[in-house]
Amino acid sequence: MVKKKLRIATIGQGFMGKAHSNAFRQAKHFFDLPFELELALLCGRDQQSLETMAARWGWESTSTDWREAVSRWDIDVIDIAAPNNLHTPIALAAAAAGKMIWCEKPLANTIEDSARMVEAARGLRTLVWFNYRRVPAIAFARQLVEQDRIGTPYHYRATYLQEWGNDPTRPPNWKTDLAQAGSGVLGDLLCHSIDTALYLNGPITEVSAIQKTFAQNRAIDDATLALARFGNGSVGSFEATRYATGAKNRNSFELHGSNGAVRFDLEDLNRLEFTDATGPRNLQGPRSILVTGPDHPYWSNFWKPAHIIGYEHTFIATVADFLFALDRGEPFEPDFGTAHRVQLVLDAVARAAASGSAATV
Repeated sequence: MVKKKLRIATIGQGFMGKAHSNAFRQAKHFFDLPFELELALLCGRDQQSLETMAARWGWESTSTDWREAVSRWDIDVIDIAAPNNLHTPIALAAAAAGKMIWCEKPLANTIEDSARMVEAARGLRTLVWFNYRRVPAIAFARQLVEQDRIGTPYHYRATYLQEWGNDPTRPPNWKTDLAQAGSGVLGDLLCHSIDTALYLNGPITEVSAIQKTFAQNRAIDDATLALARFGNGSVGSFEATRYATGAKNRNSFELHGSNGAVRFDLEDLNRLEFTDATGPRNLQGPRSILVTGPDHPYWSNFWKPAHIIGYEHTFIATVADFLFALDRGEPFEPDFGTAHRVQLVLDAVARAAASGSAATV
């Protein structure tokens, strides 16, 4: 059977450009995809490194002007992996051209811009790279919630801890530039924690927050802490920082309910801790589950049980799930609408931190 082709242009040649390129190449090796992906155009700022990356990952052509990607008739998908301040102009132009749009998080730097993106892309297929939803352990946690294995939720706790902000040898980059990033850990790290919380525990209605900048002459937040009320009556706490010495990429959460609890840490990506509170009390306690099958999310697509997977597989599964939804004409999440709801929470956190008072979402 001849598969329909989707020709992709990725805008961004950094860390995310590499992660996306790998996913586009690898997805067909793990999933029987309904589409054939063609890596048509790679856009970035530096022509020499662009050519090196294009040769390594098999991109057909390169450009230092993202507008070329949007204007080309033979491009089906615009994949935005550029700094945050470029998300909105690229997405608006791509939407006007009728392209599918895949965009890195956060969706935009302001809720006004994210709302414009949602409206512009109405009727188009969109994807936002909240890839942690495709960690098998997190997808399995969602199944446990849907099966009422957690019961009535009481507490949600999330931390996203990194240490690189405290490295004096690390040169400044766009993530520490307010004009490009829009914020610090709020948009870079906390947005992942918020998306996971919405995915597992539902809408957030109110937040209180504080923010702190440790580096001199820096305009972005190096640390953000927030307390939250959820629509289901539970409460939550969130912490994101780049000054957590000893933490490389510690994205973790806990959800505690009347029937049980789950706990996850990205630094131990293949395991989910689950506590069943419905059995005999003398047998209750956390169990560490190796979520690589059998009967776990994506276990039949990747390796045999106990053969662990890695960070890159979350992007691979995201691509595959989007393509299956596209083929079936079904909705896909996270899309622009999903990401805008995350943006609304981030905006409330920023407002609460600035005012010193609780802010509604």
